[in-house]
Amino acid sequence: MRHLTILGSTGSIGVNALRIVESHPDRFRVEALAAWTNIVKLAEQIEMFRPKVVCVADKQRAVDLRSMVKRRVKILHGAQGAIECSTHDKSEMVLSAMVGAAGLAPTMAAVKSGKTLALANKETLVTAGEVVMREARAAKVKIIPVDSEHSALFQALRGEKMNSVQRIILTASAGPFINTPLAKLQKVTVEQALRHPNWSMGRKITIDSATMMNKGLEVIEARWLFNLPPEKIEVVAHPQSIIHSMVEFIDSSIIAQMGLPDMRAPIAFALNYPSRQTTDIPRLDIAAMGTMTFMAPDAKRFPSLPLAYEALRMGPRATAALNAANEVAVEAFLAKQIGFTAIPVICQKVLAKSETGALATVAEALAMDRTARAYAKEAVEQVARSFPYPSY
Repeated sequence: MRHLTILGSTGSIGVNALRIVESHPDRFRVEALAAWTNIVKLAEQIEMFRPKVVCVADKQRAVDLRSMVKRRVKILHGAQGAIECSTHDKSEMVLSAMVGAAGLAPTMAAVKSGKTLALANKETLVTAGEVVMREARAAKVKIIPVDSEHSALFQALRGEKMNSVQRIILTASAGPFINTPLAKLQKVTVEQALRHPNWSMGRKITIDSATMMNKGLEVIEARWLFNLPPEKIEVVAHPQSIIHSMVEFIDSSIIAQMGLPDMRAPIAFALNYPSRQTTDIPRLDIAAMGTMTFMAPDAKRFPSLPLAYEALRMGPRATAALNAANEVAVEAFLAKQIGFTAIPVICQKVLAKSETGALATVAEALAMDRTARAYAKEAVEQVARSFPYPSY
């Protein structure tokens, strides 16, 4: 029996993780759940999975949630509440799936308390990768990636020595606009950007996929997860999303991890690691799947990807700033304050102001995050007129 805390239980990753838990009640016990604003969904999860403690965004939501649940459960709120969930003494493993930099503090607390970490919150390593990995080594904590691409790399590297790796290749669906004429990208609506052709994900990550910033953040995450320099991390567009990533070794052989695009597969792998479990995920029919295509990403179409490499070269302060800028820009686009093509423009403006160099602590990373957010909000106001949201 593995005892779990799930941070971000009402989001796409959290919901899929709980589907796996529900299918294998003999293997898992949910001890703590942290959501943020979706208290209706959290109330349902409390009734079904009977956690001992839960957390929501603020005191008012905690009061509202209390009135909605009959079961006895400790209800916390805010950042400190999320940390208490992530360090719950009965939990062995923490699934970190909170969206954005808000997941950093509770994830770091889980690492320091010695929990095995199933990491779906890529912003944790983008914002403070060097610090987090240093703490994980000191606490002898295993970090198992949940992103489909990093899970694929993790699986391909099992039993291999890192000095035998020539490069890693992250595959990218390239979202819904891989063939859209460049001039039409200025007119992209929120509804169009949220129609991902392959994956069912949360709103923020779906927009990141459409801009390909998601892949840029994954490059930064991979740098810390696998301790590889940027020049050994490549990205290739693969619209079918069948090959989730590849590793090329020094003898020129390549190992690829394949499967249908279903997040339950990497989640199940992480929750059960080092074992595997049966799932009801549809099997890949190799003979029927047809042609797979690959292409180099177009920097003009996806300027966010080279921005991520630039930030990685500048250092951890810059990657923290880039992540914060992107979160602000995506929020502004989802609120229809700016056009789709303004997102990388705002990120570039913030990156140009960013400090270079390393970060020593999580507190420094969060301070950099706050500064970059302030710059990004100024940039939103600056570019809103030049890159307006389309009106039809």
